[in-house]
Amino acid sequence: MAHLLHQFSVDLTWTGARGAGTATYTSYGRDHVLTSGGRPALPGTSDPGFRGDPERWSPEDLLVGALSQCHMLWFLHLAANAGVVVVGYTDSASGTMRIEAAGHGQFTEVVLRPRVTVRNAALADGTPVDDALLADVHHRAQEHCFIARSVNFPVRHEPGPLTHEPAPA
Repeated sequence: MAHLLHQFSVDLTWTGARGAGTATYTSYGRDHVLTSGGRPALPGTSDPGFRGDPERWSPEDLLVGALSQCHMLWFLHLAANAGVVVVGYTDSASGTMRIEAAGHGQFTEVVLRPRVTVRNAALADGTPVDDALLADVHHRAQEHCFIARSVNFPVRHEPGPLTHEPAPA
Protein backbone atom coordinates (compact mmCIF):
# COMPACT_ATOMS: atom_id res chain seq x y z
CA MET A 1 0.00 0.00 0.00
CA ALA A 2 1.30 3.46 -0.86
CA HIS A 3 1.99 5.89 1.96
CA LEU A 4 0.17 9.20 1.87
CA LEU A 5 2.31 12.25 2.46
CA HIS A 6 0.90 15.44 3.96
CA GLN A 7 2.78 18.71 3.92
CA PHE A 8 2.34 21.43 6.54
CA SER A 9 3.50 25.00 6.02
CA VAL A 10 3.85 27.72 8.61
CA ASP A 11 5.31 31.18 8.09
CA LEU A 12 7.27 32.73 10.93
CA THR A 13 8.08 36.45 11.19
CA TRP A 14 10.32 37.72 13.96
CA THR A 15 8.94 40.98 15.41
CA GLY A 16 11.39 41.53 18.26
CA ALA A 17 14.26 43.48 16.64
CA ARG A 18 13.56 46.58 18.80
CA GLY A 19 15.81 48.72 16.65
CA ALA A 20 19.09 47.27 17.95
CA GLY A 21 18.49 43.74 16.74
CA THR A 22 20.77 41.11 18.25
CA ALA A 23 23.50 43.54 19.27
CA THR A 24 23.40 41.86 22.70
CA TYR A 25 21.55 38.96 24.28
CA THR A 26 19.27 41.39 26.13
CA SER A 27 18.75 43.91 23.31
CA TYR A 28 16.26 41.92 21.27
CA GLY A 29 12.80 40.58 21.90
CA ARG A 30 11.81 36.99 21.39
CA ASP A 31 8.43 37.93 19.94
CA HIS A 32 7.36 36.49 16.62
CA VAL A 33 4.17 35.69 14.74
CA LEU A 34 3.18 32.37 13.19
CA THR A 35 0.77 32.37 10.27
CA SER A 36 -0.53 29.73 7.92
CA GLY A 37 -2.93 30.40 5.09
CA GLY A 38 -5.89 32.48 6.17
CA ARG A 39 -5.79 31.36 9.81
CA PRO A 40 -5.53 33.88 12.65
CA ALA A 41 -1.96 34.86 13.52
CA LEU A 42 -0.51 33.11 16.54
CA PRO A 43 1.69 35.34 18.73
CA GLY A 44 4.81 33.46 19.78
CA THR A 45 7.80 34.07 22.02
CA SER A 46 10.30 32.09 24.05
CA ASP A 47 9.51 30.65 27.47
CA PRO A 48 9.51 33.43 30.12
CA GLY A 49 12.54 31.71 31.68
CA PHE A 50 14.40 32.63 28.48
CA ARG A 51 13.31 36.29 28.32
CA GLY A 52 9.96 35.60 26.63
CA ASP A 53 6.66 37.38 27.03
CA PRO A 54 4.37 35.35 29.33
CA GLU A 55 1.31 36.54 27.37
CA ARG A 56 2.46 34.80 24.17
CA TRP A 57 2.77 31.15 23.17
CA SER A 58 6.18 29.48 23.46
CA PRO A 59 7.30 26.53 21.31
CA GLU A 60 7.15 24.40 24.45
CA ASP A 61 3.53 25.42 25.10
CA LEU A 62 2.69 24.63 21.49
CA LEU A 63 4.29 21.17 21.67
CA VAL A 64 2.30 20.24 24.78
CA GLY A 65 -0.82 21.72 23.18
CA ALA A 66 -0.25 19.80 19.94
CA LEU A 67 -0.01 16.52 21.87
CA SER A 68 -3.21 17.33 23.77
CA GLN A 69 -5.07 18.35 20.59
CA CYS A 70 -3.93 15.31 18.62
CA HIS A 71 -4.96 12.92 21.39
CA MET A 72 -8.38 14.58 21.76
CA LEU A 73 -9.07 14.51 18.03
CA TRP A 74 -8.21 10.80 17.77
CA PHE A 75 -10.15 10.04 20.96
CA LEU A 76 -13.28 11.73 19.60
CA HIS A 77 -12.92 9.91 16.27
CA LEU A 78 -12.50 6.50 17.92
CA ALA A 79 -15.26 7.18 20.46
CA ALA A 80 -17.69 8.05 17.65
CA ASN A 81 -16.73 4.87 15.78
CA ALA A 82 -17.33 2.83 18.95
CA GLY A 83 -20.76 4.39 19.60
CA VAL A 84 -19.68 6.46 22.61
CA VAL A 85 -21.45 9.83 22.54
CA VAL A 86 -18.94 12.31 23.96
CA VAL A 87 -20.50 15.66 24.87
CA GLY A 88 -17.62 17.20 26.81
CA TYR A 89 -13.83 16.92 26.79
CA THR A 90 -11.19 18.93 28.64
CA ASP A 91 -7.53 18.31 29.26
CA SER A 92 -5.01 19.81 31.68
CA ALA A 93 -1.82 18.73 29.92
CA SER A 94 1.66 19.41 31.27
CA GLY A 95 5.15 18.81 30.00
CA THR A 96 8.45 18.43 31.81
CA MET A 97 11.61 19.72 30.19
CA ARG A 98 15.11 19.14 31.55
CA ILE A 99 17.70 21.88 30.98
CA GLU A 100 21.31 20.73 31.09
CA ALA A 101 24.31 22.73 32.32
CA ALA A 102 25.36 23.79 28.83
CA GLY A 103 21.85 25.17 28.16
CA HIS A 104 20.66 22.25 26.05
CA GLY A 105 17.24 20.94 26.90
CA GLN A 106 14.74 18.29 26.06
CA PHE A 107 11.32 17.16 27.12
CA THR A 108 11.35 14.15 29.41
CA GLU A 109 7.58 13.55 29.35
CA VAL A 110 4.17 15.02 28.73
CA VAL A 111 1.17 14.03 30.83
CA LEU A 112 -2.35 14.38 29.45
CA ARG A 113 -5.20 14.58 31.97
CA PRO A 114 -8.37 14.29 29.90
CA ARG A 115 -11.80 14.61 31.49
CA VAL A 116 -14.62 13.17 29.41
CA THR A 117 -18.38 13.60 29.68
CA VAL A 118 -20.59 11.17 27.77
CA ARG A 119 -24.29 11.08 27.01
CA ASN A 120 -24.88 7.31 26.80
CA ALA A 121 -24.53 4.95 29.74
CA ALA A 122 -24.25 1.95 27.40
CA LEU A 123 -23.42 1.12 23.81
CA ALA A 124 -26.10 -0.18 21.43
CA ASP A 125 -25.10 -3.77 22.31
CA GLY A 126 -25.52 -3.08 26.05
CA THR A 127 -21.79 -2.75 26.86
CA PRO A 128 -21.50 -0.18 29.64
CA VAL A 129 -19.75 3.08 28.83
CA ASP A 130 -17.40 3.16 31.80
CA ASP A 131 -13.84 4.12 32.73
CA ALA A 132 -12.49 0.80 31.44
CA LEU A 133 -14.07 1.30 28.01
CA LEU A 134 -12.75 4.87 27.81
CA ALA A 135 -9.28 3.70 28.92
CA ASP A 136 -9.25 1.45 25.86
CA VAL A 137 -10.28 4.35 23.61
CA HIS A 138 -7.52 6.52 25.15
CA HIS A 139 -5.00 3.73 24.53
CA ARG A 140 -6.02 3.42 20.90
CA ALA A 141 -5.95 7.22 20.48
CA GLN A 142 -2.36 7.20 21.76
CA GLU A 143 -1.46 4.57 19.18
CA HIS A 144 -2.92 6.71 16.39
CA CYS A 145 -1.81 10.22 17.42
CA PHE A 146 0.63 11.46 14.78
CA ILE A 147 2.32 13.88 17.16
CA ALA A 148 2.77 11.39 20.03
CA ARG A 149 4.18 8.86 17.56
CA SER A 150 6.74 11.46 16.44
CA VAL A 151 8.30 12.45 19.77
CA ASN A 152 11.11 10.63 21.57
CA PHE A 153 9.74 10.96 25.11
CA PRO A 154 6.81 9.32 26.88
CA VAL A 155 3.33 10.79 26.58
CA ARG A 156 1.39 9.49 29.56
CA HIS A 157 -2.34 9.62 30.24
CA GLU A 158 -4.02 10.18 33.59
CA PRO A 159 -7.70 10.36 32.64
CA GLY A 160 -10.10 11.64 35.22
CA PRO A 161 -13.17 9.66 36.16
CA LEU A 162 -15.85 9.51 33.51
CA THR A 163 -18.86 11.73 33.98
CA HIS A 164 -22.27 11.30 32.42
CA GLU A 165 -24.32 14.16 31.08
CA PRO A 166 -27.18 14.93 33.46
CA ALA A 167 -30.56 13.63 32.31
CA PRO A 168 -32.84 16.33 30.91
CA ALA A 169 -35.31 17.68 33.41
